Amino acid sequence: MNSEIKRREFLKMSAVGIAAAGSVAGFSGTSAFAAGDQVFKKAVGFGMIRIDGMSIMDKFKLAKDVGFDGIEMPAPNKLDDKEILAAQDATGLQIHSIMNTVHWRKPFSDPDPKVREEGMAGMKEALDKAKLYGAETVLLVPAVVNEDVTYAKAYKQSQEEIRKLIPYAEKLNVKIGLENVWNNFLLSPVEMARYIDEFESPFIGAYFDCGNIVRYGWPVHWIEALNERIIKVHVKAYSRKLQNETGPRSGFRTEMGDDDINWPGISKALVKVGYKEWVTAEVRGGDRARLEDVKQRMDNILQVS
Repeated sequence: MNSEIKRREFLKMSAVGIAAAGSVAGFSGTSAFAAGDQVFKKAVGFGMIRIDGMSIMDKFKLAKDVGFDGIEMPAPNKLDDKEILAAQDATGLQIHSIMNTVHWRKPFSDPDPKVREEGMAGMKEALDKAKLYGAETVLLVPAVVNEDVTYAKAYKQSQEEIRKLIPYAEKLNVKIGLENVWNNFLLSPVEMARYIDEFESPFIGAYFDCGNIVRYGWPVHWIEALNERIIKVHVKAYSRKLQNETGPRSGFRTEMGDDDINWPGISKALVKVGYKEWVTAEVRGGDRARLEDVKQRMDNILQVS
């Protein structure tokens, strides 16, 4: 069976699944959940648990105690895999995703073949970690456009490199989630959807970051356009007011629920396209009190009514 047929079958199955979900929930364009319903599984990034001297086991226990359902681990990492697996088994806190930490320094759009090779090695290591931990997805920033790398070159080069990974991802049964970040690339939802579709593989999807998009778009529009391509979601706050007053980066200096993001619209849009899976916080971490605040804010902004 070739990749084109696989992709068509995947999209057909996704469409059927979304239709069925809509029928069960009783909505057509709107949800029929009770006010305040929590339909998403919530996760925290491992690096957000910032308490000096705390063991891996205790960090997992803390995240579980605070109320998170899962965790996102970084890779490559220098952590003890046996400790990680033991902590996951003991707490039931699912490692649902891996964040590839090589992608910014070793992008697939780099003109140097050696850099791309190192990026490929890092991505394969992240996929291996996902398989080991039982994670479903590895996050990847597909390309970086800058003065030395043209948009067209980044588009073509990154697709060529990512295509090399698809057989490996299929073998491990781990999906690759392409994240929208401030990398001057894939700046519209229609383009990102096309970029993903051109791989013709169910193992390539969108890791949609709600906060990253607010600088130059509206999350609901992106969710509607990406639709069944969304396989993971990140949440963080962003303020256009702060952006306009003191620069783009300052837009992140706020908290979820205190920003100007249409969170009720995001929740409804995600459910409408059939997404009721993992939502992971990607914000400033800290101690127990900070994690409790993050979890409460996630509960507040992700209610479906």
